[in-house]
Parts: sequence; structure tokens; C-alpha cells
Amino acid sequence: MTQVNKVALITGSSRGIGKAVALRLAEKGYDIVVNYARSKTAALEVVEQIEKLGVKAIAVKANVGKPEKIKELFATIEEEFGRLDVFVSNAASGVQKPAMELEESHWDWTMNINSKALLFCAQEAAKLMEKNGGGFIVSTSSLGSIRYLENYTTVGVSKAALEALTRYLAVELSPKNIIVNAVSGGAVDTDALKHFPNREELLEDAKKNTPAGRMVEIEDMVNAIEFLVSENASMIRGQTIIVDGGRSLLV
Repeated sequence: MTQVNKVALITGSSRGIGKAVALRLAEKGYDIVVNYARSKTAALEVVEQIEKLGVKAIAVKANVGKPEKIKELFATIEEEFGRLDVFVSNAASGVQKPAMELEESHWDWTMNINSKALLFCAQEAAKLMEKNGGGFIVSTSSLGSIRYLENYTTVGVSKAALEALTRYLAVELSPKNIIVNAVSGGAVDTDALKHFPNREELLEDAKKNTPAGRMVEIEDMVNAIEFLVSENASMIRGQTIIVDGGRSLLV
């Protein structure tokens, strides 16, 4: 009998943390669904890198802020693989402005991609995971969910919602043996950080004031996510694990 690989979906995996998670799980023998919103070229490059590791990968375009696109994404996964074992909710976006300058469209855009997406993706993921006796859901959050960061209002609030949703999903999906957690990172120097007007300041702060003596790297986030989608983490549920080298302890 041919062995069927487990399947992992990582949203926003054409670059940054999402890409690194996709590659790590591929190394572990997972078939991978690479999800992207804009850059098809980058997504196909990730697929190529994954296939070199000897597993299957597909790239699926979907703006996860739109529930109808989420349904299409999961229909494709069911058609191609017939199963899902791991869902990493990593796609994120957001408007960087002070609270007083925010418009309704800024709020809706950020909340849809960062919070609403987790709920409606989790609903679809759970249907597929149930067929194989369970699975793991992990979201990526950030310290802006519990701390004030300049220009970060919409993103911070959306990540706080994501962390609250993580707790609700963890309880409601536990009977289906679906384990739900989140990973919150300190400042990580990814493409996303380039959109911060105060990027240099954030990086300088992270370098200088992190008790661990260095900044958080993408690999640090990947290590935490890899742990949370393993059986070793099966008794950790509804938690947000902070990976920041201790930075948030120094208030």
C-alpha cells in the first residue's frame, strides 16, 4: 500500500515566515499547499523548492479576507489531496496609521485578513481534519496584540481578536481532536516589517533590549510552529506562545 503523506496548508506562504514554515514541514514529509494573494511567481518558486524535497506541493491563489475565496481554496485542497492535517494561519496585512487617521476601509481590510480569515478557514479546515481523526491549527500573532506599538492600531486589534478566537476554537474543536494555538513573535526582520514607518527604530530596540541578546529570527518562529503542530504539543490548547527572547518582559 502506498503511504499517504500528511498535508499542510500555510496561508501567505510565498515569502517570509510562511515560506519558511512550508519548507520546514516539507522537510518533515508533509505535502504542502502554498497559498498566496499576489505573487504567483514567488509562490511557484516555493512550490519548486518544496518538490525538490521529494513531496508534493501546489500553489493556490486566494485572498483569505474573502470567505468565498476561502471556500474555493479548501475545495481545491479536497480535490487535490482529499485531506488536511495542519493549517497554519499566517497570511496578514494591515494599514499602518495612528488611530485618529483610520478609515472604515482600513479597519475592514485588516480585520478581514488577520481575524475573519482564521474563523472561516478553521471552519473549512476542521471539516477536512475530522475525516482523518484530527489535526493542528496554529496562527501567527504579534506583540501588538497586548502592547502598544506605534501606527499599529488596526493590526494590533486584529491580532488580539485572533488570539481570542484561538481560545474559542481550541475549546470547540477539541472534541474533534483538533488542537489550536498561536505563536506571537517579537520584531522579526521580514518583508512585512518594511511597511513600518518606524522600522529602523523597532529593529534597533529589538537588538538592544532583547534579554536573549539577539533579535528573533524567522527560524525561531518556525521552531515554535513546528513544535505546536506535533504530538508533543497535544496538551497545549488555546495558548499564544510568545517568541520574543524576553523583550516583552521589560516594560
